[in-house]
Amino acid sequence: MKGQFPAKGGGGSSAGATPARRAIAVSGALLLTLLAGCATPPPAPAPAPAAPPEPVRPTGPTPEEIRQRAVQHFLQRAEYAQREGFITMPAGASAYDFYLQVQQLDPGNAQAAAGIQTLVMQLVEQARDALRQRAFGHANSLLNTADQIAPGNPLSKEVRSQSQREQRRAEQDIAQEGPGAQTVELPTGPLTARSEAMVQMLKNVAERIRAHELRVIIVARNDAEGRWVYSQLREAVPGYRVRGDIKLGNPPRLLLQKTQ
Repeated sequence: MKGQFPAKGGGGSSAGATPARRAIAVSGALLLTLLAGCATPPPAPAPAPAAPPEPVRPTGPTPEEIRQRAVQHFLQRAEYAQREGFITMPAGASAYDFYLQVQQLDPGNAQAAAGIQTLVMQLVEQARDALRQRAFGHANSLLNTADQIAPGNPLSKEVRSQSQREQRRAEQDIAQEGPGAQTVELPTGPLTARSEAMVQMLKNVAERIRAHELRVIIVARNDAEGRWVYSQLREAVPGYRVRGDIKLGNPPRLLLQKTQ
């Protein structure tokens, strides 16, 4: 029959598409969308937090460096004071005071310990010199200072024993002169200067010695001083033999005694 069959060839419109073809078209569109989404690059990572700034280090000396500088400062001052003879005086500025400062800053410091021991040795040596001049009071004062710095020091103990022996010997020597002895004090200033006033004083004593036939004991601070006093007595009375002896002691004086 005419006009009963559709024409062949030519693409049909979407209205003429079957349900199966429409489903395939939709699935393809979805697939393309998914593929496009997968191709999108991932988001950039968040920036890492900034590191905290390093603490600013101090540019000055450390406390330990300051302490070491102070130790060296006081050691130098102690050595200078020691060379100048300022062993324990003046207070607060002596060698001993500076060594104590070092020991407070650095307990057990070997230089400070050795320095203090040297101070003790100086004091003991000065005490020995005083003993040679029979200056017992001065010697004992020096030994007392040495004992304050280093209690029980064997050097100080040895010289103190020597001082005690010398004092007893000196007391016995004077006591042997008897109760009748007369004492003439010799002022240390004019005696040290060997002044004209001292020469005249000794001349007057020499005349007393000759007039009363006296014997004289010259107590002098050292041998040279004693010999000078004796020479003045002898020269003051030419032709007369001044009888006497010289003993070391302090203060200087003449002991006059009637001869038996």
